[in-house]
Amino acid sequence: MKHFLIVLTALSSFTLFSQDLVVKGTVFEDTNGNSLQDKNEKGIPNVAVSDQINVVMTDSKGNYVLTTNSQLPYVFVSQPSGYVGTYFYPKAAEVLFPLKKGKDQSHFKFIHASDTHADSLNLPRLARFRQMADSIGVDFVLVSGDLIRDALRQTEATATAYYKLYVQEISKFKMPVYSALGNHEIFGIERDKSLVSEEHPLYGKNMYRHFLGPNYYSFNYGGIHFISIDNVDYQNLYYFGGVDSLELKWLEQDLKPVSNTTPVITFNHIPFMSPGFSFFDFENDIFYGPQLLQHDGKWYHRHISRNLEDVLKHIGDRPYPLALSGHYHAAMEGNFTGTETQYVQTSAITRPDSYDYQDLFKIRSGFTVYEVKNGKIISSSFVPLNLE
Repeated sequence: MKHFLIVLTALSSFTLFSQDLVVKGTVFEDTNGNSLQDKNEKGIPNVAVSDQINVVMTDSKGNYVLTTNSQLPYVFVSQPSGYVGTYFYPKAAEVLFPLKKGKDQSHFKFIHASDTHADSLNLPRLARFRQMADSIGVDFVLVSGDLIRDALRQTEATATAYYKLYVQEISKFKMPVYSALGNHEIFGIERDKSLVSEEHPLYGKNMYRHFLGPNYYSFNYGGIHFISIDNVDYQNLYYFGGVDSLELKWLEQDLKPVSNTTPVITFNHIPFMSPGFSFFDFENDIFYGPQLLQHDGKWYHRHISRNLEDVLKHIGDRPYPLALSGHYHAAMEGNFTGTETQYVQTSAITRPDSYDYQDLFKIRSGFTVYEVKNGKIISSSFVPLNLE
């Protein structure tokens, strides 16, 4: 698909910057599709442009100036409602964002999927998922992490092969696929198993950025502000759930230009809340590590995001209908009484098709479809990947 081929060709390498760089450019409607701003192609005003720390808005002609001292390698736009196109590029002195007018977005469908764990054995499942997305006729797909089989405990060769496979598979979708970082995308941090040095240039989240771009970002569709949150932190050998301070600063900047009446939907890997984890104990696993970790002098469950309150502070009074996540490989949802937000985990795309959990529940592989009309979610349904 053209949209993703453009994105992926920009990812062959990136440079980390250690000093201020002034990035200038224009966000414009590319009516003829040549990626250049021709005389009759107007700039798009009031579009947020970011380096994952700073956020600036385009002026009345679609121009922006972004002074960046971030070492993160990309600049991106928060894709405005009504437009589609490549939303991020490597940093340079000039970066243009050619966007195309999309179809009417007042009534649309999207899929929330998770835990694809791309590897050779899951290729038929990914093909089945793609066929189902086509037949349902959704406008885009969200994949909330654990995109690949594993990078935590693998060599560079194995981890990059998994990433390349995932990139290959999502390029086959006819609609945009927006990915979020999961714990299995973090390269090499379980060093006792991966034998990877902390000095490796792709260590940690750098491998995700190399293949898939910014590890957190936002876009707008049909009057809703979607935010891909990276809430997988790590210390020493182990990951844990949480949004770090740098991303929280970006989140504050990202939401400033968003109206207080605009609905917000977040998607991330580790859940902000999860009924399922109430069935877990706190025993340490020899291979997978502890269930609890200490951070800033406090103990936290590794598999729940530790600072939902910080995210809610920045969302403020904006409507917040959905907080989407994965990680548990089972579909479930919950909410706090008196609040509107549904905290929803979808199931996994990865194998098996189904299994019995502690002889209590039958867990099915699948995904969730949402239908939105005039900024309101009017339906949702869980769809098993295969019928038994």
